[in-house]
Amino acid sequence: MPYVDTHCHLDHHRERSVAEQVDRARSAGVATMITVGTDLASSTQAVRTAKRFEDVHAVVGIHPNDAIEATARVLELIARLAEEPEVVGIGETGLDYYRDHTTPGQQEASFRAHIDLARELDRTLVIHCREAWDDCLAILADQGPPPRVVMHCFSGDAEVVRRCSEAGWYQSYAGNVTFANADELREAAALTPLELLLTETDSPFLTPHPHRGRPNDPSYVPYTLRTLASLQGRSVDEVEQAVFDNTRRAFALPGEGPSERF
Repeated sequence: MPYVDTHCHLDHHRERSVAEQVDRARSAGVATMITVGTDLASSTQAVRTAKRFEDVHAVVGIHPNDAIEATARVLELIARLAEEPEVVGIGETGLDYYRDHTTPGQQEASFRAHIDLARELDRTLVIHCREAWDDCLAILADQGPPPRVVMHCFSGDAEVVRRCSEAGWYQSYAGNVTFANADELREAAALTPLELLLTETDSPFLTPHPHRGRPNDPSYVPYTLRTLASLQGRSVDEVEQAVFDNTRRAFALPGEGPSERF
């Protein structure tokens, strides 16, 4: 059963080309990758990358730290990109109160627009939330989420796990869950229902142990999955199969099993 990287930024890597990253990922058993835009330019590039590689899909949108860019015209162009068959999601969007590159008001307006777009186009909503969980969940409830929601690079506590799980939203874990000092995050990962669990790298960021300090890439996602399996008290094979199946549901990917695509 292949590994899955549901969130990477293949075009952000400064040391390896996209082709090199894809080759490394395939050698590590990573068969499905979803490359994600953070603004119009990187979203456009994500779609181009997905068109080049059979096993790579794209997500397009405006990151909350770039929410000032989310004008009506830019969102119209994002919507056009989202109609491409390689695009499986809208995002990453949401709220980030850790950084102050944009105001909470700008982030909220952009977030609401992305929610509407995901619902209108039947694309998965990919959410970035950092130190803003109460507001993030409140806006989702108020705006009305699309059927499929992924909490990328999940950073919530046990209560957020409960709230997201009750809503049926997927929780995707990155390399920081392997960090020894990430006790709260590791507790959340242990509590996440298996049927809502996803893996990602968020590469080239958040490189997992034992490779911290180096640029991340999709070939490192097995370290995250193995950590999740340990935290959940399950076998690697069981979690690997579940994440593969979950990814296909979360992003409405074709096929029922690896033989159809790989």
